[in-house]
Amino acid sequence: MYYSRLKDLREDRDLVQKEVAAILGIDQRVYSNYETGKREIPTRFVVKLAKFYNTSADYILGMTNNIKPYKK
Repeated sequence: MYYSRLKDLREDRDLVQKEVAAILGIDQRVYSNYETGKREIPTRFVVKLAKFYNTSADYILGMTNNIKPYKK
């Protein structure tokens, strides 16, 4: 599921949920719900996180295992 990718990407960069939540402009508790799968993450946040983590939205959503972003 995508939410495990959110956690993996965050932890790979030694970030805490509060830091990622601040990037998205949301409360840490809301972001925590995205990581645990309790809430669906909005598309605008998937796009923002893909850019931040330099990956693709497809990777975050689990549609590909290729972590590299698509070529422009």
